Amino acid sequence: MLDALRRIDKTLLALPAVLGFISCAMISSIDATATDPYSRQVVVQIASFCVGYGLLALAIIVDYKKFFRFDKLFYIAAIGLQCLVFVPGLALEAFGARRWIDLGFISLQPSEFVKVLFVIAYAAYLTRHRDELKTFFGALLAFLYGLPIPAIIAYVDMGTGIVLFVMLFGMLFAAGLRGTFVMQLAIVLIISIPLGFRFLSQYQRDRFTAFLNPEDLSIDAGHQVYQAKVAIGSGGMFGKGYRQGVIKESGLLPVQDSDFIFPVICEEFGFLGGMVVLALYVALIARIWWTIAKATELFGALIAIGFMCMFGFQIFQNVGMSLGLMPVTGITLPFLSAGGSSVVANMIAIGLIMSVHLRDTARGLKYL
Repeated sequence: MLDALRRIDKTLLALPAVLGFISCAMISSIDATATDPYSRQVVVQIASFCVGYGLLALAIIVDYKKFFRFDKLFYIAAIGLQCLVFVPGLALEAFGARRWIDLGFISLQPSEFVKVLFVIAYAAYLTRHRDELKTFFGALLAFLYGLPIPAIIAYVDMGTGIVLFVMLFGMLFAAGLRGTFVMQLAIVLIISIPLGFRFLSQYQRDRFTAFLNPEDLSIDAGHQVYQAKVAIGSGGMFGKGYRQGVIKESGLLPVQDSDFIFPVICEEFGFLGGMVVLALYVALIARIWWTIAKATELFGALIAIGFMCMFGFQIFQNVGMSLGLMPVTGITLPFLSAGGSSVVANMIAIGLIMSVHLRDTARGLKYL
């Protein structure tokens, strides 16, 4: 028991807590008032981290290899969970997307937990069929097996769907699929984007249009990005100070506690504050990569790779859209953006990575 405690990745355990502290402080800066310094969203965020750390501990205690035999159950559960957003009276719609379900006392975003289920289910499938990936039919079948979950989510939540596609390709490549075949699949998907544009909802079309025409501020998404860049630039090197953000207080920057929390950090703590946040994320990705590098079994390595792709792309996309380098997709910034579902699901992911680190890093450097 003591040996197991010593082998726990303490850096990976501490990083979400540090990011969580920053998250709660910034949400308080955004939502709190003079008479109510602890807004409901701050309380929800703190509670989410507490629940998340409890589930993280459970994920560490349970041997992740036990999940291997239940991969089909996880696959079905992922599809079923996401389909709940189509149930009348249960689904909630906001910002043009149908992402949440109403449980009465709390709203839940199923897609956040679907990402966790998808990683486990797909990692098990790729582990079982690794040798078949060397053939064209086996590779195509592996892609088609993983396709339904990202496709269903992309229909109602474009941003999370893109994240899942990145995870799918990352895991396929890591499982041994030829890089040329991965590129061919990716090119086919990219070419099909114009064909799929007609099936997008109006708000999704507006976001792509705003990205391609950043000077047109009449488009809502373009105005959002403009205000985000103004907030980042106005912070200068050292920022305006905690709770002193002018753009933040003006209300011109939308969804400040979630999608655009990074510009608020930069406005109040400047370039240095933004760099500190990015440095914490680099440390997080580096620790996950170290677990992958030392993994001795493919199943564990693929779980860590799937979550590394998830965290890495979400960070890149969220910060990129704040800088106008990526289209606005509503992807949250891991551990910083407000949202209980996101926090809890991300904590479970970290717990699974730590379970891999604890039980599957004896020989080392097999998957480097």
